Amino acid sequence: MIKAIDLLNFFIKNNISFFSGVPDSVLKFFIEELKSKKVNNIITTNEGSAVGISIGQYLKTRKLNVTYMQNSGLGNAINPLISIADKNIYSIPLVLLIGWRGKPGEKDEPQHITQGLKTKEILKNLNIRFIEIKSKKDFVRARKLITYAKKNLRSVALLISKKTLTGKKKNIFSSKANIKRFKFLEKLLDNIKIKDLIVSNTGYTSRELDTILKKKKRLKQKALYMVGGMGHSSSVSLGYSIYSKNKVICLDGDGSMLMHLGALATCAQLAKKNFKYILLNNFCHESVGAQPTVSKKINFKLLSESLKFKNYQKIEKINELEKKLSLFLKKDGPNFLEVLIKTGTLEKLSRPNSLKELLKKIYLFVVLRI
Repeated sequence: MIKAIDLLNFFIKNNISFFSGVPDSVLKFFIEELKSKKVNNIITTNEGSAVGISIGQYLKTRKLNVTYMQNSGLGNAINPLISIADKNIYSIPLVLLIGWRGKPGEKDEPQHITQGLKTKEILKNLNIRFIEIKSKKDFVRARKLITYAKKNLRSVALLISKKTLTGKKKNIFSSKANIKRFKFLEKLLDNIKIKDLIVSNTGYTSRELDTILKKKKRLKQKALYMVGGMGHSSSVSLGYSIYSKNKVICLDGDGSMLMHLGALATCAQLAKKNFKYILLNNFCHESVGAQPTVSKKINFKLLSESLKFKNYQKIEKINELEKKLSLFLKKDGPNFLEVLIKTGTLEKLSRPNSLKELLKKIYLFVVLRI
């Protein structure tokens, strides 16, 4: 195992002091160390943007930097990597630090399996040299790879799998809201029908919803857990809602929403009255380490109005939850609801399983025209 601070010091010794990327559970202890005053760190909305920022930083300083991400986000980074940074374009060397979920031989969640198997293949196809870092002994090889990147103006990658990095959470981010996520979800279920579809974003939202539905034995509820595809909850919801007569409720998080914010413009313009968008806003990427997002500085009322959502509601306190939620669900959409959520989750969270069985329930409603 490697202490996260040792990895940071390794980069600093190799004259790397600029970092940008998307938070990842594998790299959370390392990202925590990036709060150090010795380095500059920018948490971005998606991996492609992180690559873009890193390219810009290199163009100005000519200093190598690190772009970090989970391997599930590698796809978002491919376009700027091969159309801007590539040797046939501008030859911008970048160091990619990639959390390797779904590594072959390691038990992981279903959404990580294929990505884990394909990670090395993707890097090879991109002509990006890589190594896996398992211990401090691998720093020697990593130094050689960094030297290669500088000399040849080529991007390289360092892979790190689960439980490789160790460290401590120094400053736990906490929102000041008083509405707990599971309390909101329980109240939502009290106000919708079983035939209404819930599309819930990746992270704690899907896991809490799954836990609550099992606890309430509400197993016939139409629910689609976005266990992967971060940032695409609204698009999936839109695609379904266009052909449905029932309510389609999109449960999104601020980190997920910001990742592909442009999708909301399409939803607001094309969705029908059954489309209900709910932003569960706790100002952080909670499930991967509670790193802050920029959502605290965004006026979502003005944003939703400019995108042409028909209605906007905001719930900040628990005592206004019942009335405002009911009103939101009754109004014709496309509607936008922002709910300020307290950080923290249930102690014993289930994980969505039998995903194809969940899909069968959705298909069953379609066949029966319910």
